[in-house]
Amino acid sequence: MNLVLYVLRRVAISIPILLIGTFGVFLMVAGAGDPLAQLYSLPGVSPEAIAATASELGLDKPLVPRYFDWLGSFLTGDWGISIAQGSAREEVFPKVISAYEVTIKLVIGAEFVAIVLGVVVGVLAAVKQYSIVDYVATTLAFLMFSMPIFCVAIVLKQYAIELNAVVRDLGLSDWLGNPWLRTTSPENLKFDGFGDFVVDYTGAFLLPTLSIAAISFAAYSRFQRASMLDTLNSDYVRTARAKGLSSSRVVFRHAFRNALIPVTTLFSLNFALVLTGAIITERVFSWNGMGTLLVEAVNKNDPNVMMGWMVLVATTVVAFNLIADLLYGILDPRIRVG
Repeated sequence: MNLVLYVLRRVAISIPILLIGTFGVFLMVAGAGDPLAQLYSLPGVSPEAIAATASELGLDKPLVPRYFDWLGSFLTGDWGISIAQGSAREEVFPKVISAYEVTIKLVIGAEFVAIVLGVVVGVLAAVKQYSIVDYVATTLAFLMFSMPIFCVAIVLKQYAIELNAVVRDLGLSDWLGNPWLRTTSPENLKFDGFGDFVVDYTGAFLLPTLSIAAISFAAYSRFQRASMLDTLNSDYVRTARAKGLSSSRVVFRHAFRNALIPVTTLFSLNFALVLTGAIITERVFSWNGMGTLLVEAVNKNDPNVMMGWMVLVATTVVAFNLIADLLYGILDPRIRVG
């Protein structure tokens, strides 16, 4: 029952935060410029036509009524239409969701790899402090920290191109897929069987996944190491050792669970950061995801697309912070009781 109440409290807190966030985003987008500015310079466009277009799009109303009109439509699934000049009048909802699906698949895969490797390496480095394992993990983490993500992505892409050339020279391209490691966005992947799934998924997602995971791994491993060392030196762990418990039982039964709490916080914050920062990786590998969509919307001053993009990202941030809060309650029951 305590867990249910804890969940309801966290959800209740998240709703007003999200509403305040949407209003702040709306103000920023509205202040970014007049989306009809290009109409003023077009020959043959009368003031009446401009006024009619503004009325049709609701741009002739005051800011606050416009926000509530937008919010009501947004909550019912009507995210408006793309009003960028020179572009087709597309529905914003399917456009943003399509880009979101592309990016979220990439980010989930990258963060899964990063968190698993980061936690494992961080725990090993803490348990074997000042050993060769610790030194190698520390060196690798600082190396990843010092490299910009675009540098990692470009290096991986270049090596993949060269590796694909070697594979073709060996006559293995038909078996591995052509190319085996795809250096551009996946288009219409069809998984007709397990073998096709492995080859296509690996080829399309491996390089951008590794590019993002490399940077996140460095942060997770360092945080996990520091948190694990702090936990291993706590009084209750010393007491467990004094009782004669085995080293593995002390580490995994008593220390590991509490040491995950700081990493959980980092994961919830980093996931949203990676989601919005994937634009660089998407550009390198020509993925048509959230990053590409935002750049186009800003360049064309398309407010409905920008609003849909930002609100969807804000919702993801709030959702993952909510997930982190719930994980806190599971990892440490004292949190949800408090």
